[in-house]
Amino acid sequence: MREPTLGVDLSDAMPRLAVVDAGGQVLSRVEAAGADANAVRGAAKRALAGVNRTVPAAGVAMPSAFDQVPPEIAAALRDATSRDAEIVPIAAGTAAAIAEQWVGAARGLKQLITLSIGEHVTAGVLINGEPCLGAHGLAGSAAWLALNPVDRDDYRRFGGLEAEVASAGVMRRFVWRIKSGDQSAVADRVKGDFSKLTAADILEGGRAGDGVSISVTRDTAKYVGAAAANMATLFDPETIVLGGLIAQAADVLLEPIRAECLRRLHPRHAALMRIVVSTLGNDAVAMGAARAAARDGIHPIAQSPRDGGPGT
Repeated sequence: MREPTLGVDLSDAMPRLAVVDAGGQVLSRVEAAGADANAVRGAAKRALAGVNRTVPAAGVAMPSAFDQVPPEIAAALRDATSRDAEIVPIAAGTAAAIAEQWVGAARGLKQLITLSIGEHVTAGVLINGEPCLGAHGLAGSAAWLALNPVDRDDYRRFGGLEAEVASAGVMRRFVWRIKSGDQSAVADRVKGDFSKLTAADILEGGRAGDGVSISVTRDTAKYVGAAAANMATLFDPETIVLGGLIAQAADVLLEPIRAECLRRLHPRHAALMRIVVSTLGNDAVAMGAARAAARDGIHPIAQSPRDGGPGT
């Protein structure tokens, strides 16, 4: 029987790790106390102690295909597993797509897209059951979708879509409204200290009827829906799986995103498109990374756009 593998999700604020078996069952899951090497090493040791097993490989999901696994993180994972453990890098969006096709909301489908918002915007594309990576490994870099003709510094730093709908972008749009004079019970609760506020608080405010939060939530859905429509038009998937904050706040985001996406597609295409939320929750990226590390017919590795070595 093949050994389980370790999946490490470094795409959000706090790393998440999972030991996953050949059938897609999560045997152990741990959230690291921080993103530094020591915290990841400790979390990996706890995850492995939870199943009392060794692993031959660890898949490490980075926020995007532009990011390399830091050498100190790779060394920390080998310390926690074994000196010979293979460290398999993968973009978080691709990892999520692999997991959703394997045991999630798109189980068994051959053509699918995943799109997730959180600390970053990530997306993955599977065509004929295989990750679509592109000539340089950068396909699916949805954070850089251009949805606004305005040229802004944050668009050039983070990508147009990420600047608007990742957690920091949602916060920026909310704070701009408050500084422009709008009133919000969500802002009142923190008495002007916006460092105490999160994107999840704003989504909760929209759920509770706060006017500014409703407006920001609506605009977030419009951006995500337009991005999903662009990706659907290019790749014609059977399903789009939405994750991260979208899945966590599906009651306020799913239908507006679905409506915005479908209205931007050709009518025939809109009638065929299926848009769902992830069923794997916070485990999706780590599970996909573990699956990629197992190499079960998955080929997520491309040449790095920077150095020609193993990339994501």
